[in-house]
Amino acid sequence: MFFYLSKILWFLVNPANLLLIALVIGFVLLLTRRTRTGRLILGLCVGTALFMATVPVGKSMMMTLENRFPINRQLPEKVDGIIVLGGVVNEIVTQSRGQLTVGGGISRLIEFSALSKKFPQAKLVFTGGSGKLLSQNIKEADVLEPLLLILGIDVSRVIYENKSRNTYENATLTRSLVDPGPGETWILITSAFHMPRSMGVFRQAGWNIIAYPVDYNFATDETLSPAFDLLGGLNSLSAGLHEWLGLAFYRLTGKTDSFFPAP
Repeated sequence: MFFYLSKILWFLVNPANLLLIALVIGFVLLLTRRTRTGRLILGLCVGTALFMATVPVGKSMMMTLENRFPINRQLPEKVDGIIVLGGVVNEIVTQSRGQLTVGGGISRLIEFSALSKKFPQAKLVFTGGSGKLLSQNIKEADVLEPLLLILGIDVSRVIYENKSRNTYENATLTRSLVDPGPGETWILITSAFHMPRSMGVFRQAGWNIIAYPVDYNFATDETLSPAFDLLGGLNSLSAGLHEWLGLAFYRLTGKTDSFFPAP
């Protein structure tokens, strides 16, 4: 139920959807006698678009998330397992086209490959089913193996978890699958902006886990100066808002150990 509610809620609060709905309402009102209200709504839409294009609110939200867990350059000598979260391969297009289709999260698997060679005795786990609301029949983990082979990963070492639909299920289903011992040390790989929520969920699920953030969007010395980029501002705001709302709701429902997990 949580999965479906979260998808519906995000559809309703997604900034792009809200802006489009407001534009439609404003335009429809212009065609009626309530033209003053219609002009007001359209004016608010223009002001909102200008705000998102010039004020780096989304960028600030994303940078705060990305900077929460620093890059871990001093890993222990012994690592029992390495977990990488899904969100790399578009499983539906990959199966339909018969050709791998990947997104920006490919850095997760590149580092997964590097760490698999650095720790040849560690268990390797990929966790990712389908996060799509209306299409659960094709799982990311089920179409991933060709990409792992390209990246030089020994696929005989990889354990696939293909039922998870969100980060909470990544943690709980993977724990049930591999049953880590109390003294084992595991590494968690995911995008830097997603690491705070991921660490909170995995800790709450009982893992002794080390954060290994990848897939950064911004430089360490990135400035927050105004710009004029509606698409970039909207994308950053959507991604940042999605993650901050996820942190809030995961905390409210007891799925993370704190609102903003720290190292």
